[in-house]
Order: sequence, then C-alpha cells, then structure tokens
Amino acid sequence: MTSFSDADAVAHYQTNAARLVPGLSALHRMAGLLLAEVVPADGRVLVLGAGGGMELKAFAEAHPGWRFAGVDPSPQMLKLAADALGPLARRADLIEGTIDAAPETAFDGASCLLTLHFLTMDERRHTLGELRRRLKPGAPLIVAHHSFDQSDEDKLRWLTRYAAFAMASGVPHINAKAAIEGIGAKLPVLSPDADVALLREAGFERVELFYAAFTFRGWVAYSAP
Repeated sequence: MTSFSDADAVAHYQTNAARLVPGLSALHRMAGLLLAEVVPADGRVLVLGAGGGMELKAFAEAHPGWRFAGVDPSPQMLKLAADALGPLARRADLIEGTIDAAPETAFDGASCLLTLHFLTMDERRHTLGELRRRLKPGAPLIVAHHSFDQSDEDKLRWLTRYAAFAMASGVPHINAKAAIEGIGAKLPVLSPDADVALLREAGFERVELFYAAFTFRGWVAYSAP
C-alpha cells in the first residue's frame, strides 16, 4: 500500500486520490454541506486525516468563517496540506499525530475521510471514541472510507469494480492490480454493518448513509448528548 512518507507517493497523492475515489470532489462538497447543517458560521471543525489538504481547502473555501484543526501522522502530507491551502492556511492549525494529538476542545463538527480503513478494529474504536469526546453534543461527524461486505465472493467483486474504475480513470493496469492486492491483503476493511455498529458503540446516533461509490461508503452521525 501507499506509504505517506514516500516522496513520490506524496507528490502524486492528490491526482491519484481523484482517480481512485469516485466523486471525490463531490464527496468533499457533500461533507461540507452536511457539516454546515449544524456547524455555525464561525464554527471550529476538527479534520482527522487532514494530510493532502483537499477537504480542508474545500471546507475553507465554502465556509469563510470556519476555523480548523487538521491532524495527520505524516509530516510530508501536512506540508502538502499547507501548500494546498495557501493563504487559507492561516485558518487551520496543522498538527502532526493521531487523534490523541488533537486539541481536547469541544468542536462544532468533525470529518475523517479516507482514513479509518487504515486502522484496526481496536484503533478505530479508540479513534471514534476520542472523536466523540472532542465534539459538542449533537455535533456532526462525517466519515468515508473503504467499506464493503467481507465474504470472499463479495470482496473479489467489489475490488474488481474498484480496479475497473481506476483503470477507466487512467490508472495503469499493473497499478490497479497492485491496489486490489494491497487492499485485500493489508487494509483492515470492515463491512458497512460493522462500521455503523462501531459509530454507535462510540456514542454517535442518527447514523445516516450519504455516500456509496463501489468500495467506498460515507456516513454522517451525531454526537449523542
């Protein structure tokens, strides 16, 4: 799988993400709209997995009064985020680390996009619990990542479709095949039912699916009072 400390992978991250994730820019736009249903015009938003800066930039451009804490374990990816934000970076505190490095502030909303599928079940449970702890009651959390049924037959079908989309987007066949093998062997992907159960276990309610694109699913959920 991609190493976010690899200079070439970091340099091509934004282009590759757009080729591999169906409707990526629309996902960012939808996430911002869902946050804005609750987050006030001068709200503070926690963005976990902020490396690359794509969602940070989309949120900042659409909501000029919001401020952000952007957290990511890769310093190279945080540098990419700062470059992507440009002058908007003055509204974002970029923090190297995992969720444990995030400020223990009552945020108005949070997002965690294309990140949770890298974490084991225990790591996800911890991460979601810490996100919940840093949110105001009723605040929204937007998550989106690989999530598909985990029987051998289902995995093969959905990963084949994922590769087909990548190749149709211009990814070379050998790279698409390697991506299938990496996701199948190395990512601790969960089924959609398991993902929803973890959100509820962590203290989120009103879990609603808003995005489904081949191997990817996205939900909005709200911090329980």
